[in-house]
Amino acid sequence: MSRNRAGRLRPVEWATARYWPTRLKPAQRDWLSDAVNDLWDWFSAIGMVGPDDARGRRFRHMGAGSGMTFPRGAVFGESAIVIGSSTLFAPQVTLSAGLPGEALDPAAEPVVQIGSRCSVGRGTAIVGLRSIRIEDDVTIAPNVYITDHNHSYDDPDLPIGRQWPAEAPVRIGAGSWLGTGVVVLPGSDLGRNVTVAAGSVVRGQVPDHSVVAGSPARVVRSRQADAWSPPLPARTVRVPPGWTGE
Repeated sequence: MSRNRAGRLRPVEWATARYWPTRLKPAQRDWLSDAVNDLWDWFSAIGMVGPDDARGRRFRHMGAGSGMTFPRGAVFGESAIVIGSSTLFAPQVTLSAGLPGEALDPAAEPVVQIGSRCSVGRGTAIVGLRSIRIEDDVTIAPNVYITDHNHSYDDPDLPIGRQWPAEAPVRIGAGSWLGTGVVVLPGSDLGRNVTVAAGSVVRGQVPDHSVVAGSPARVVRSRQADAWSPPLPARTVRVPPGWTGE
């Protein structure tokens, strides 16, 4: 441990040494643990960004009942982002339109559009440069990456990081579910009620009512006529009384 010129421990290091968790009595640890967690809950409540907050008003539109949970990830280009109502973002979600510091045309179409009643999981990144449209009632698990642009490498003499990215619009259809760790690449067009298995890498078109998996993702189950092909495995789904799905 470092000491000041008088040979004493610096205040922070003194406090750390004195109150190191293994040196605390059980009652002290309980009190400090409650204090730290209560303070974090307070920060989380104050840091929540809703449509009536100053940061919420930076968005082109943020619907009633929507919110970004504290702590957020990187968020910029809000003037080109539209969020519907009752959409919730978990902590550490990155949400961007355009490049950092780019002057966006307020009269242009939004770069990122997210519908109503969507759920965006912790650590997800939605990074738009041209057009990303996420329709209503989409469920996005943690650590999903959605982008409409990617590095290009057309010029063999220019470093890839200095070449302008290639762009293609992305759409995720209403009612879809993206599992943990999914990557949605530029040009992806997912239909309605599509399920994407965890860890999949999606590109191209995916039909309505399909299940896709793998890298690259391929259709492994689909709804044909009035039945699933292949059939769903036997399982029990217990629906609570009064549940309507609303």
